[in-house]
Amino acid sequence: MRGRSPSPANAEPKLANSSSSRKQILTAAHWGPMLVETDGKRVYSSRGALETGHLNSLQTAVPDQVHSKARVAFPMARKGFLASPDSPQGVRGKDEYVRISWDEALELIHRQHKRIRESYGPAAIFAGSYGWRSNGVLHKASTLLQRYMSLAGGYTGHSGDYSTGAAQVIMPYVVGSSEVYQQQTSWPLLLENSEVVVLWSANPLNTLKIAWNASDEQGMKFFEQLKNSGKTIIAIDPMRSETVDFFGEHADWIAPHMGTDVALMLGIAHTLVTLNKHDTEFLKRCTTGYDKFETYLLGTRDGVPKSAAWAADICGIPAEKIEKLATLFSGQRTMLMAGWGMQRQQYGEQKHWMLVTLAAMLGQIGTPGGGFGLSYHFANGGNPTRNAAVLGSLQGSLAGGTDAVDKIPVARIVEALENPGGVYQHNGKQHTFPDIRMLWWAGGSNFTHHQDTNRLAASWQKPEFIVISECFWTAAAKHADIVLPVTTSFERNDMTMTGDYSNQHLVPMKQVVTAQGEARNDFDIFAELSEIGEAGGKLRFNEGKSELEWLESFYEIARQRGATQHITLPAFSEFWEANQLIEMPENAKNAEFIRFAAFRKDPQANPLKTPSGKIEIYSERIASFGYEDCPPHPSWLAPDEWQGNAESGQLQLLSSHPAHRLHSQLNYAALRDQYTIAGREPITLHPDDAKALGIAQGDLVRVWNARGQVLVGAQITDGIRPGVVCIHQGAWPDLDENQLCKNGAVNVLTMDIPSSRLANGCAANNSLVWAEKFTGQPPVVTAFDPPASP
Repeated sequence: MRGRSPSPANAEPKLANSSSSRKQILTAAHWGPMLVETDGKRVYSSRGALETGHLNSLQTAVPDQVHSKARVAFPMARKGFLASPDSPQGVRGKDEYVRISWDEALELIHRQHKRIRESYGPAAIFAGSYGWRSNGVLHKASTLLQRYMSLAGGYTGHSGDYSTGAAQVIMPYVVGSSEVYQQQTSWPLLLENSEVVVLWSANPLNTLKIAWNASDEQGMKFFEQLKNSGKTIIAIDPMRSETVDFFGEHADWIAPHMGTDVALMLGIAHTLVTLNKHDTEFLKRCTTGYDKFETYLLGTRDGVPKSAAWAADICGIPAEKIEKLATLFSGQRTMLMAGWGMQRQQYGEQKHWMLVTLAAMLGQIGTPGGGFGLSYHFANGGNPTRNAAVLGSLQGSLAGGTDAVDKIPVARIVEALENPGGVYQHNGKQHTFPDIRMLWWAGGSNFTHHQDTNRLAASWQKPEFIVISECFWTAAAKHADIVLPVTTSFERNDMTMTGDYSNQHLVPMKQVVTAQGEARNDFDIFAELSEIGEAGGKLRFNEGKSELEWLESFYEIARQRGATQHITLPAFSEFWEANQLIEMPENAKNAEFIRFAAFRKDPQANPLKTPSGKIEIYSERIASFGYEDCPPHPSWLAPDEWQGNAESGQLQLLSSHPAHRLHSQLNYAALRDQYTIAGREPITLHPDDAKALGIAQGDLVRVWNARGQVLVGAQITDGIRPGVVCIHQGAWPDLDENQLCKNGAVNVLTMDIPSSRLANGCAANNSLVWAEKFTGQPPVVTAFDPPASP
């Protein structure tokens, strides 16, 4: 097919009352295709390029991204490092920064990199550089960094991620695949066949604004249809999220105590058995180990039946309500849509394992509109996959380099820095932390996504050398020895696909404005460093191709892939000149996709990739590991910090995804005006808790525990369970001399412990805090100010 626009918004619009020098350029970001108004030097406005009927606030922020005062304008070096590069002075995070030239910056990096590599080997260099980076198939910062380090001789990388660390390790044992990043039963089938839809710890109104690539922006259309379908909709969440408000009277909101989802599911499961409403035929045919789990469920083994009454004491939901849920789920076609927040907890592996077990007991896995799904809330899972001419990318294109010589679970970076040579368990094997001497982060900011910020900051004093490639003066940049200014995606050329699952559009990402300050593309930085490292290294890195030549090669891959599906793409030059996205044709067969349908129909002919080929409710492999923090079947394990052991006055802290940024991205933008209170992150608390603490709407609140303290603004609402407070994750840390975060960064308060020895995922949603009304002179927020210079 030829390039076409799905709506008039994608044609070149006529701008009323605009300068003749201005034009609109089509580009894309994680939040979808956008039209950006520019004169080539300045961005004036931006908006979505697709008519969706739902405003995505993130799409308006391009002017702030390009022209923010928080931009890193020049190469900068920490004063104490510059004074003695081989033996740095001063304290990272508390030092001044000195402007240096690009030549000086690259030479300093090369010299320290070479010294550390030759002295300690490639494992001493951490280039795991985890983060959401900019969208695009060429300019992926972490990929480019690892390409450079591979050519240099290898590096220490990372495994897993912060989003789904526990689930993506446990699910292969249970159903043979990670599930969290895989296509779901199609929305058309769900809308036709589901009778009950349960949103369990999911807030798609927020999280569907983004995708790992670019959002196809179709998910809210499906949720709009669901809202008006007359189906039974249940939202299980300690907080009445934006999604619950979206559904309004069409949804039943159930608010358990934080972290008690497994207990609630066990109470439902126990009721199914006592009422003989569990599907014994499905369990026998399609699962293994249910009999062992049932002895735990019924209390045969430990004397504690996991009844609705037992669950009610833990989760705070009345036993009668739990029993009604069991009857409702078993009597109608039920889809359990789970989010990821509930597995970002201590023992998080148990949450999705128990969800799958509950779905198996209902016997609806593999039916149209029944079972479970773990990514309906992310990247518009369930939007049917198109026949698509998918772009190539730089990922995996390098031959002849040395990839990661070691990997550590991404959420264990602090332990690795604190304990080089230390032994730890991960996924059934014993590992040793490398001795990390150099750390390079590109395309991410772990100071906002890692837990226990003060512990993190202390660990960052240990490496001999830290480099940050950044567009903005993030907290990570303010803890680096050298900071390199890099372009935003609007200052370079790239391409992308929309829809991590659907591949719905192919979008050109044409350069909108010239590079700001002295910013350079990551691609050019690493090509230049490769040349400093060895003669001909630049040619080896870039393979002699310019930016547009690389993009054309990726586009040609798409043309070849498209040809196999009878999709005809225009020549690259025509596509690039047209400045329009290409929508891929629908696939009627994919619109009928049912996850696990073939397995359900014939488990022997279509086995899962588990040891038994079936859904494993009891795992012999996990049993063999002997992990007390990850039993061989889903179990309720009380976390170290939860309402069950809270002291009087302590509150359970929820750190959920924000509405007007992508994690920490855009925290500096004018979108802050839509959510901050007194210029800080808001804290959502129940009127009963606010009254007990003497806190009124709009008050400044100090929140603290043994790990740190933050200053936030009070948002009082009955849309949260009493005893629970919410501070959205992603605010930039802004610590004063008393280690008070003036901007309200929630990870100053969260626990940095592994979910378990199996997955080593993060456990951000298991923290108790104290709160009080703040009195005195409020400190000024400086999170977005460049650091001091001499």
